[in-house]
Amino acid sequence: MGEKTRFFCTDCGQESLKWVGRCPGCGVWNTMVEGLVAKKSKEPRLRTVENPLVPLGSVTALGKTRILTHSPELDLVLGGGVVPGSVVLVGGDPGIGKSTLMLQAAHALVSQGRKVVYASGEESLEQIRLRAERLDARAGELLVTTETDVSQLITLLQAAAPEVVVVDSIQTMYNNVLPSAPGSVGQIRECSALLIRLAKESGMSIFLVGHVTKEGAIAGPRVLEHMVDAVLYFEGERHLAFRLLRAVKNRFGSTNEVGVFQMGLRGLVDVANPSELLLTERPVDVAGSVVVPIIEGTRPLLVELQALLSPANYGNPRRTTSGVESNRVAMILAVLERRAGLDITHHDSYVNAVGGMKVGDPAADLAIAVCLASSLRNTRINRQLAVVGEVGLTGEVRGVSRIETRAAEVAKLGFKHFIVPSRHSKELNALGGAMTLYPVDNLGEALQVAWNL
Repeated sequence: MGEKTRFFCTDCGQESLKWVGRCPGCGVWNTMVEGLVAKKSKEPRLRTVENPLVPLGSVTALGKTRILTHSPELDLVLGGGVVPGSVVLVGGDPGIGKSTLMLQAAHALVSQGRKVVYASGEESLEQIRLRAERLDARAGELLVTTETDVSQLITLLQAAAPEVVVVDSIQTMYNNVLPSAPGSVGQIRECSALLIRLAKESGMSIFLVGHVTKEGAIAGPRVLEHMVDAVLYFEGERHLAFRLLRAVKNRFGSTNEVGVFQMGLRGLVDVANPSELLLTERPVDVAGSVVVPIIEGTRPLLVELQALLSPANYGNPRRTTSGVESNRVAMILAVLERRAGLDITHHDSYVNAVGGMKVGDPAADLAIAVCLASSLRNTRINRQLAVVGEVGLTGEVRGVSRIETRAAEVAKLGFKHFIVPSRHSKELNALGGAMTLYPVDNLGEALQVAWNL
């Protein structure tokens, strides 16, 4: 008798006897994949109750303190450090630096005298040693293994009793009880469940490194993200220096924090002041360059936006963007033409967020409009000017969130002029300071201020 197969949804883990185009569980199309299943035991699974009902008031609070990795950005995203007994899933594109981040964190923890195990299913012991030497993370007490059988790995961990475990990656682990190959939906779900149970019973903190699909989601069943305590995404372009570590789920902290790293010859370096670093190579006396304060998580960042308009040689002008939403730029171009009277119809437009940053904050609308108009008129913008505000279809400039935080970051970097929506004039005037504020009600007023500075 042949082995039984089932079809599993890669998003929610729904099981089906036959292939269907649309998952009956989550409704997503083309996510059903075939996998082998283990034979179920006919013995009843009755057992005595080990976890009785307990009043919440009688439960003692967790007295253990967080484990600091001494990477300020990683600790910030985790909510103040690693919680004992927690399971953290770290995902990101290939080559983005997930293994580098985990190896450096393991080295830092071992340097504090903590016991750490690094389990790699993708590299040999010699390759791990070479990478550790390149990153200058050669902690001799770091325990490493290439075991991929999850049952054997759990046996090793129970014997060693480390405080922190790194599994790189969860897609390479397998359980020999299941006949399917490593990386399948069933294997990922079962191996993760065993490791999570180990973490909760023993108090070990476990980091699971996960691969990412072409759609940007972590490979495997989507239920995996619900099983773990925290999900961190490592973002950025492989060919650019900056990396962003973003928490999309965290049971022990906020999901509003973003960590900023810079990839160097010795691995990842924490960026304490990313705004200053992003503006170090800003050009002087060039049209089409404007600085905008955006919010990433709870942190303000100053980002340089650049725009270039050139006459279109063909019938349909090009609309090219990098790091900025193309539909948003198309809307701002239409508002500039209809509400500000600028002739942009027959021009190719190019808008770029410098440094590989991705700007999705609506507060950048006014800055995009100003740098587009500057490029069209070939008029430079005052280097000491920052611009913030959301632009409506009627040309009005709307208020933005957390204006005090943005203004404080602008002032800290030494900017002397700041164009803001008029609704924020009272609250910002109360702050005082050497920076001059220019409240505006509409796009025309903002452009007039930018030309006169």
